[in-house]
Amino acid sequence: MSGVMKRMGMIFRAKANKALDRAEDPRETLDYSYQKQLELLQKVRRGVADVATSRKRLELQLNQLQSQSGKLEDQGRKALALGREDLAREALSRRAALQQQVTDLETQHATLQGEEEKLTLAAQRLQAKVDAFRTKKETIKATYTAAQAQTRIGEAFSGISEEMGDVGLAIQRAEDKTAQLQARAGAIDELLASGALDDQSGMHKDDIQAELDRLSGGTDVELELQRMKAELAGGSGDRQAIEGSQGQGQTQSQQQPQDTPRFDKQ
Repeated sequence: MSGVMKRMGMIFRAKANKALDRAEDPRETLDYSYQKQLELLQKVRRGVADVATSRKRLELQLNQLQSQSGKLEDQGRKALALGREDLAREALSRRAALQQQVTDLETQHATLQGEEEKLTLAAQRLQAKVDAFRTKKETIKATYTAAQAQTRIGEAFSGISEEMGDVGLAIQRAEDKTAQLQARAGAIDELLASGALDDQSGMHKDDIQAELDRLSGGTDVELELQRMKAELAGGSGDRQAIEGSQGQGQTQSQQQPQDTPRFDKQ
């Protein structure tokens, strides 16, 4: 049961990771990372400002303590000048206590100054990294946008190519069907002409009659051609024969009275 649960958990995480990968935009991720770096840089700068403020506060306290120490020293000198050694001792005791505070504050001041220098250097380095990341981020975003546009253009051309391929296939299918129909029509015409198929128009002819009609059709054409040639050739001969017969007729008509015997009336 535990193995099944582990497997289900792995499958769920794998599918969730795949879904997140599809939903993730690298440009948005880069912008988010840059924003986080700016926030970190801002925190470092605030830390530098806080340390500098603390250092400045210590400097003010040191100035005040040093001023008080100098004042107590003057008071001790005046007390000794007036013969008041007790007052001079008291002034010097207070000055010694102030001097211990000054020493402690100077140590803290040196520590804060060192921390401030470290934080300032870290802020400068972080600023340089943030600037470099920003430049790289913009470069990656521009490259990603260009690649995305190129991919979309390629997909668009690929879609056009697929559509044109489909059109080409449709044209090819149409041409094949047209050629098939033409071949079928020609075959049906030949079969009808040969009598292999029944003519539903009622003008059925068997193969022998079809062959006789074909031969007679050719013979009729040849006969008609010969007749026309004969008419053309015979036209001139008949004209000459007619003219010759007319000449002979006239000659005979002229010669007939001489040859015909006469009968006298009685």
